[in-house]
Amino acid sequence: MTAHTIQARHRGTLTRGRSVRAALAARWSAVRARGDAGMATAEYAIATLAAVAFAGLLLAIMRSDEVRGMLLGIIQQALSIGG
Repeated sequence: MTAHTIQARHRGTLTRGRSVRAALAARWSAVRARGDAGMATAEYAIATLAAVAFAGLLLAIMRSDEVRGMLLGIIQQALSIGG
């Protein structure tokens, strides 16, 4: 593209009733009006990572012999009371 073509295109945008500055201002106000449209994805990703970390922690706790013994004791006690 030559400099003359670029100038002609730029002048065309100015003569169509909307200046480049007005177009950018309109675009910026549209972006601001949407607010945090992209934030939901990031928030879901962070929540998913937190849930996975919590599940890993619970898995590590549940695999310990002490916790397994306590749960087995609770289950046996509950079954002996009901029967």
